[in-house]
Amino acid sequence: MKIIFTFTKVKNEKMKKILSIQYSPAAFNMAMLLHRLVFGILMMSSGYDKLIHFSENKATFMNFMGMGSTVSLLLVVFAEFFCALFISIGLFTRLSVIPLVICMAVALFKAHGGEVFGDGSSATLYLSAYLLLLLLGPGKISVDGLSGK
Repeated sequence: MKIIFTFTKVKNEKMKKILSIQYSPAAFNMAMLLHRLVFGILMMSSGYDKLIHFSENKATFMNFMGMGSTVSLLLVVFAEFFCALFISIGLFTRLSVIPLVICMAVALFKAHGGEVFGDGSSATLYLSAYLLLLLLGPGKISVDGLSGK
């Protein structure tokens, strides 16, 4: 009888922990590390593809605000590859995320016509992920966090 009561008590405590909205600072920092790595590396792959196919893409790329398609593509490659690299390692994270927020907002509202659930769903996902990084920062498991910024 005592064994069943102890097992039930342990089961109830684990269920309370699962349903709890409290978190530890270590869990938050690990979550932000995972968030940065996932969205940084995925965006870097997109930027790397644009970087290695730069000459083929520059003629057909969108001319944003009259800057020319080459300059627009150059800015997108900078944001999607280099800024995403900085985000992955957690270096100048909040500063690096600003070009990506702008890039994803342009992709969502200009290139995909604001179709949040249609063709622009990837841009919506990335935009929300980068806004989260802008608001919360990189966490302590980052170059910024380790340097005390």
